[in-house]
Amino acid sequence: MKTDQAKPTCLECGEPIKGRADKKFCDDSCRSNFHNKTREDSVDLIRNVNYRLRKNRKILEELNPKGKSRTSREALLKRGFDFNYMTSFYTTKAGKTYYFVYEQGYLELESNEYALVVKLDSIE
Repeated sequence: MKTDQAKPTCLECGEPIKGRADKKFCDDSCRSNFHNKTREDSVDLIRNVNYRLRKNRKILEELNPKGKSRTSREALLKRGFDFNYMTSFYTTKAGKTYYFVYEQGYLELESNEYALVVKLDSIE
């Protein structure tokens, strides 16, 4: 007895699939391409966030070669520092908040000045 069911087609290229009835792709290349496209937006987001974090870290490291220094908000912004991107923060008992980009950190002082620090316990 012959049924008139349509053959399944590849979700990526649309070609008829040969083999198991539950296959969704005609080959590994189509499967890989399909899944890469579905993850593309999240991969771009992660890539952009990581780029900004690396850039912020590099700026702090360049402005703080000895592990403890001061700089101005203007100097940070001039180099392209983005205050929206950090990896952690620490609030002291006195209520001061240090912001960190990996091990490089900063504390906002008065008059748009910043204290730059390195969190040594994170380096091993």
